Amino acid sequence: MSKKFFGLIFIASLAISMMLAGCSSSKSGDKTKVERPNDEVVLAFGSEPATGFDPTIGWGRYGSPLFQSTLLRRDDDLKIVNDLATNYEVSEDGKVWTVTLRDDVKFSDGEPLTAKDVKFTFEKAAGSGSVVDMNVVEKVEAINDTTVKFTLKEIQSTFINNLVATGIVPEHAYGDDYAENPIGSGPYQLVQWDKGQQLIVKSNPEYYGNKPHFNKITFLFLSEDAAFAAAQAGTVDLAAIPAAFTHKKIPGMKLESVKTVDNRGIVFPFVKSGEFTEDGLPVGNDVTADAAIRHAIDMAVNREVLIDGVLEGYGTPAFTSVDGLPWWNPETVIEDGNMDGARKLLEDAGWKDTDGDGILEKGSLKAEFSLYYPANDEVRQSLAIAVADMIKPLGIKIIVEGGSWDVIAKKMHSEAVLMGWGSHDPHELYNIYGGDNAGVEWYNTGYYKNDKVDEYFEKALRSKSEEEAIEYWKKAQWDGTTGLSGKGDAAWVWLVNIDHLYVVKEGLDIGKQRIHVHGHGWPATDNIVNWKWSK
Repeated sequence: MSKKFFGLIFIASLAISMMLAGCSSSKSGDKTKVERPNDEVVLAFGSEPATGFDPTIGWGRYGSPLFQSTLLRRDDDLKIVNDLATNYEVSEDGKVWTVTLRDDVKFSDGEPLTAKDVKFTFEKAAGSGSVVDMNVVEKVEAINDTTVKFTLKEIQSTFINNLVATGIVPEHAYGDDYAENPIGSGPYQLVQWDKGQQLIVKSNPEYYGNKPHFNKITFLFLSEDAAFAAAQAGTVDLAAIPAAFTHKKIPGMKLESVKTVDNRGIVFPFVKSGEFTEDGLPVGNDVTADAAIRHAIDMAVNREVLIDGVLEGYGTPAFTSVDGLPWWNPETVIEDGNMDGARKLLEDAGWKDTDGDGILEKGSLKAEFSLYYPANDEVRQSLAIAVADMIKPLGIKIIVEGGSWDVIAKKMHSEAVLMGWGSHDPHELYNIYGGDNAGVEWYNTGYYKNDKVDEYFEKALRSKSEEEAIEYWKKAQWDGTTGLSGKGDAAWVWLVNIDHLYVVKEGLDIGKQRIHVHGHGWPATDNIVNWKWSK
């Protein structure tokens, strides 16, 4: 290994040992092993919550909210079960949701949690203008201490995910600094947050659920290099790592690989050029608007090769944004790596190499376009380059361009972009494919529209339950004739779902990990109450 890497190990070990002052240490060879009580654990995650720990502006939607608890939650099989709620009922017209609360819940400061706090939380979230979308809510009423009633503007099956994802905050203790000093009814309470360095939490003695096995958890916010170095130095018990580090073994630690819907794919401009956004940005691309180009790329890409070459084998082929989830339609899987089929498709559609330069033409149109990726993302860069190399023999020239998100925002309606999504909320399908969302923020950037798909979305959203809606989410992907997937319109070419990788100290049991969502690190904490030392 390089001197630089050994230097990282020394620096990480020294810095973390200083942060973990109070723990004893013992020397073993040239490494320092930090010894902690059995009810403490130290985790190295790369992603620090940028906006703090306030659920009304988005905290807790990807992983455990730690400090707060929610009305409902998903179990390890992604089924919706009670948390703060003991029951909920939906009216015959689907617009009124009545939730009954437990009567034994207290916040970490000892004050009782009541329906007034639920009402306050959802009203605060509705007015936050953040990623928390409460536009469908007309009003929230606290009927009594243990009953809250939500009245919706229209029926929406996916509203239930707001009950799953929104942690309840205390009206009496909510102020401008709440995101930095959260109080809640969750399994843990804040001890210390050193921004850019670490978060320390301790178990909440008022917690109503199963008591967590760990009394103290320290989250270290480290780069991938530093996190791996800390694991090698024995100063952390778990570290999130990239696939590139999986060949380096660490004595006393094991590799945990978790399946995900943390997907990567190429979103294409679906319409022809000529239109502009209200801000004057160009919309459309004449090459990618040709269905034969999109389908040929979808057919020719060899996803297993991408997984082996870019992800070191740690991933699964992606064919939609919801692979493996309850609302995924497995009929969307296609035979990929099919170069001959792709060539025939292009030829039948009139694409030919008329001037002998290796790039197909159709009339005056050349089969070439740019593919943008965020320049600071090595995985997306590698995927983009690999796809361009795979597709080149077809006669399609993909010009790979790295740029900042600001640059991509100006190009994403007229050029292809390598993006990523992944959620436990089926509403995400509507967000990124719904005709109503064309050009809205980062959602339907390619201006995709299919009236039949939109009809299925409408039926899914207007269903009275998630179970009833699943049929329509699946049909939106492919109904045997049309759909948003590669078997239908191929508005996206989905490439891979990236496995989330962790090096975990021997004896640390992180329980059954459900399919992770977008973002490496925090999704692993969904079941953190169940984590324990097995020996």
